[in-house]
Amino acid sequence: MKIKHIFFDFDGVLAESVSAKTEAFRDMYAPFGEDISRQVVAHHIQHGGVSRYEKFKIYHEQFLGETINNDKVDALAKQFSSLVLDKVICSKEVPGAKWFLEKYYGKLNYWIITGTPTKEIEIIAQKRELASFFKGLHGSPKNKKYWTEYLIKQHRLDRNEIIFLGDATTDLEAAEHSGLHFALRDNEENEELFKNYNGLRFANFEELDHLLQTKKLI
Repeated sequence: MKIKHIFFDFDGVLAESVSAKTEAFRDMYAPFGEDISRQVVAHHIQHGGVSRYEKFKIYHEQFLGETINNDKVDALAKQFSSLVLDKVICSKEVPGAKWFLEKYYGKLNYWIITGTPTKEIEIIAQKRELASFFKGLHGSPKNKKYWTEYLIKQHRLDRNEIIFLGDATTDLEAAEHSGLHFALRDNEENEELFKNYNGLRFANFEELDHLLQTKKLI
């Protein structure tokens, strides 16, 4: 069955922005010492698609022994956003991303599902002149499993006609949870994490295009 719908993660899939967020976590927790900062970065890389709201709760509780309330989480999220927003907006595109979007626009339906807050991804997509390609931009505080199921039910999509393009374990888990096709975008930060992954994978969008045509998915 041919693909008709694509769910895109954003960081590391459409934009080379993964490192900007890694460095932001490193900078935010550096005042607590190198060991804490290192643990935070390791966890962030291991759980790339988990929202920053959940991560701040985990980091403070597990690494700092502090339970934080929602006001503190919101304050940390604002600090994080101030560190990364401009860097993400200005980051390089994953090679061929816009070319691919333009090639299949009108033939395939696109949505973004990301761990980035919804309001923030709306700003990013607008600034990068990508918003018009997508039928929806969906982020935290809802998680990716929520959004895959929501979109399938809301738009009455056939699961066999959807592929999720991601670079994190949360992307793969959401695709598996909803019974979707999945293709992994390889990058430096997920190399070790997906060393045993044997499914579809791509480094750039020309490679993805060729892969999907070879597999007769488009």
